[in-house]
Amino acid sequence: MATAAQWIPESGVGAEHLVLMRDGQSFVAEAVVVGHRFDTPYGVHYRIEIAPDWTVRRVAVALTDGRKLNVFANGTGTWLDEHHQRIPELDGCIDVDLSATPFTNTLPIRRLGLAKGQRQLIRVAYLAIPALTIEPVDQAYTCIEPNRRYLYEGLFRQFQAELSVDPDGLVEDYPSLFRRVV
Repeated sequence: MATAAQWIPESGVGAEHLVLMRDGQSFVAEAVVVGHRFDTPYGVHYRIEIAPDWTVRRVAVALTDGRKLNVFANGTGTWLDEHHQRIPELDGCIDVDLSATPFTNTLPIRRLGLAKGQRQLIRVAYLAIPALTIEPVDQAYTCIEPNRRYLYEGLFRQFQAELSVDPDGLVEDYPSLFRRVV
């Protein structure tokens, strides 16, 4: 099974093409993104390997300028770098949030399975693109309508957006940031 999605930014230039594939019971998300952020144009390829319970197991990011980041997670809050050394500052992070894509919102939406009105505070590994830095941040998700609408809160930057998603949990509309075109 493979699902393709494409997004464009609400402002500026750019585009993303993502393919979400089922690999046995697990999932693999692979995408290319071109964009412009903080007066810097960028191109990036990312691959996220996801366990059946929608926990992240591996994130590989490669920018077109040659910089790369490769991290591994055990699904219970322990992260390792490319040399398999623990990254203690990411302890407790289950999900990853790549700043250049709305796809990573799918991970906690699918993993948490929130009921209507339920809110969950989470800590995620936030990967800033094109800076290619990774740090823990606090976020929250509230289910407005199961499998359809969620309130996302980026508590670390005091940002909120009501996300609409398709039946697979892929973002269709992320007001002020991204809009799905395919």
